[in-house]
Amino acid sequence: VSDQKPLGCWSVKHGQILTCPVVCNFETHEYIAVHDDKVLRIWKNEDINLDKVFKATLSAEVHRIHSLPNGGPVVLFRGGGVRTLDVLLEAPQQEIENIISDEVIKWSEAFMEGKHPVLIFTTEKDGDFFVYVQKLKTNTLHKYKLEQQELSKPMSFTAYIKNDIITLLCLYSNDCVYKVLIPLQQNTEEEEQILPKSLLLNLSVSGSVLKGTSFVVLDKDHIAVLGSLTASDEEPKECLTIWNTKFQTLQTSKELPLRTSGQLWCYEEKFFFTHGKVLTVIMYKCETSSLAAAVGKLKDRQTPDVSTFVNWNTLGYEEVADSFQSQQSGALKYESTTDLRSERNAVASVQPDNLSVGKLLLNLKDVPRRIFEDGIRQLMSQAQKLDLQASIGSVVTALTNRCKPHSQYYPRTFMLEIVQTYDLSYSLCPDLMALALERKDVYLLQICLLRFPDIPEEITYACLEMFLSIDEDYLKYTDLDLDSVICYIDIESSHKEVKSEIVENGFSTEQEEGTWDTELTEEGNLTSDGELCPVGVQRAALLNAVLCSAYSEAFLLPHLKNLPAKQAVLFLRYLFYLYVKCSEKINTTLPGMSSPTISQIMDWMCVLLDAHFTVIVMLPEAKLFLSSMHKFVRAQVRFYSELNKIEGSLQELQRLHHQKDPQTYSIEVLEII
Repeated sequence: VSDQKPLGCWSVKHGQILTCPVVCNFETHEYIAVHDDKVLRIWKNEDINLDKVFKATLSAEVHRIHSLPNGGPVVLFRGGGVRTLDVLLEAPQQEIENIISDEVIKWSEAFMEGKHPVLIFTTEKDGDFFVYVQKLKTNTLHKYKLEQQELSKPMSFTAYIKNDIITLLCLYSNDCVYKVLIPLQQNTEEEEQILPKSLLLNLSVSGSVLKGTSFVVLDKDHIAVLGSLTASDEEPKECLTIWNTKFQTLQTSKELPLRTSGQLWCYEEKFFFTHGKVLTVIMYKCETSSLAAAVGKLKDRQTPDVSTFVNWNTLGYEEVADSFQSQQSGALKYESTTDLRSERNAVASVQPDNLSVGKLLLNLKDVPRRIFEDGIRQLMSQAQKLDLQASIGSVVTALTNRCKPHSQYYPRTFMLEIVQTYDLSYSLCPDLMALALERKDVYLLQICLLRFPDIPEEITYACLEMFLSIDEDYLKYTDLDLDSVICYIDIESSHKEVKSEIVENGFSTEQEEGTWDTELTEEGNLTSDGELCPVGVQRAALLNAVLCSAYSEAFLLPHLKNLPAKQAVLFLRYLFYLYVKCSEKINTTLPGMSSPTISQIMDWMCVLLDAHFTVIVMLPEAKLFLSSMHKFVRAQVRFYSELNKIEGSLQELQRLHHQKDPQTYSIEVLEII
C-alpha cells in the first residue's frame, strides 16, 4: 500500500466465481481461496497459474475462512459446521454437520482464547437473531438468542475477547449500538439462552443522526463508525466518525464526498476503506479517555461535538490548523498517509503548547515573501517536537500552494533543502513534483525520483518525457547530481573514447560485426567497443533517476505508449548502451552512486519494447540499432551457453584443486575431453 504497487495478481478460469474472501495462512505463507462454494485452492506467491495449484473439492459449501496469526485457518461452512484447515485437508470429502438448518449466517469472526481458536457467528431466521460460539479445543458449541428490540434489528456486528468474556457489539437500525456479554466458561446444559443487551451508544448529536453501515472497536472507550450523517433539512453526508463510548460523545468525523462501499476495516492502528475508486489508509492513535479532554473539546468549537478529521492526502494547508486543534483536545490522535513507511517512526505525542503548525501556516498565507520563508523556517525548527513527516509535509504543501498563483515565486533552493534533508514521500506532498514539472526544475525532479518511494507511474512517465525532450543547451547550464554517471561517462570531452583494459563477459566486436546508426548521436561517449553514448552526461543522470524509481509495469505501460517514437528510440539506445557497459564487468554492475542495476535496465528495455515494438520495427533509423542489439544479445547467449557446457569440468577442476595441496612448485596439465 505504501508504494501503491500490486505485488501479485491471480484469477480463476472464466465461469468460476470466488465465493468468499481470500485469506493468508500466517504459518505457511500461503493464500487460501474458495471458488464455486466448494472448491478450495491453496497457493504461494511464486505460483502464477491457479489451475496448477493445490485443489480440493469439499463436501459442503463454505461460508467464510478465518485466518489467525497463531492458530491457523478456520473454515466455517454455511450449515454452521466448523473445521480447522489441517483437519479438513486430511479428508476433504468428510461429512460436515448441518447445525443451523434454515438460519442464514450474517456475520462471523475468529479469536484466540489462550492458544486455542474460538469462532463466533450470528444467524437470522424469521426476524430472530442467534449467536453461536464454537470452541475448537473442546469441540463444544453454545447457541444463544439475542434479546429482541422493538421496531429495529441488528445491521452490523463486531466483537472482542477479554478475561474469558466475549463482548459482542451490535449496531441496530434504530441508530444505537448495544453491548452483549457472553461468558466463554459455560456450565449450564441449557440448549438455548436469551442474551440480554445494554445500550452502549446513541449515534446522535446536536440534532444529527448517524445511519451506520459498519463499525470497528478501537479500544475499550472508542469505536469507529462508517455511515451517513443526517440532519434536518440537509442531504445525508457519508462520514467516518470516531465515538467515545465512555462519555457518549462524537470525538471527530470526516466527510467522504466520493462515497464508500460501506465497509470499514481496522488493522494495526490503521483504517482501511474504499473512497471513490481508491483504497484509503488512515493511521490513528488512541489515548486514554478523560473527562477533561471531552469538556475541553466542548469549549473549542461553535459546533462542539464535531471536529475535523485529519487526512494529509486531501486537506489543503488552510485546514491544518483545525486538524491540530482537534488533536489538542480530542482523546484520539491520528494521522493519514498512504506512505505507510511512516509507521517506522513512533507517532509523536503532540502537546498543547506545541500546536503551532496550522496556526503559523494560516498566519503566513498572505505575508510578504521574506517573512513567509522566515516563518516557514521557524515552523520547521519545531517539526522535531511534532510528528516530523506530517509537519514537513504540510510545510511543502504550503510552499507549493503559494507558488501556484504567483508565477514569479519559486523558492527552489528552499524546497531542495527540505527534500534532501527530510525523509519525505510523494503522498505527503503530491503537488511538489507537479510544480517542478511545470517549472521545468529537472534537478528537483531528479532528487525526488531518487528519494521518494511511492511516485505514481503517471508522474514517472511525465519526468521521463521531459528528460528526453528538454533541450541539451538548457541542461548544460543546469546543476545536477552526476554521481551515477561520472564513473563511466567522460565529462571532460563528449567524444573522448573510454577504453577498458579487459572485456570480461565474452563480447567483442570481432565475435559479432555490427554498427550503430549514429545519425542521432553527434554528442556522446564511447564504450570499450567503440560505441557512442547516445545522450549527454546531464541527460544520462536524469534518465538514471527514472530507471531507479519504483514502478508497476501494468500501470506504466499505458503511459509509455504515448512516448513519441523518436524519444522512445533514443531512450532504448541509452538503455542498450548501459546494458553493454554492465556486460563489460564480471559483476555486471555500473560504478558510481545511485546507478541503475542490470535488472532495472533490462526491465525498462522490456517494457519499452512492449510499448513501442511495432513502431520501432517500422522506423528506418532504428533498423541498424535493433540489428546490433540482437547480435549483442545473441553473442551473450552463445557465450553463456558455452560456459554451461564446461560447467561440469570446471566443478571437477575445483574439486581436484581442493584434494591436492602441493607444497612445492609444480606445473599440471589437465586435458578437458
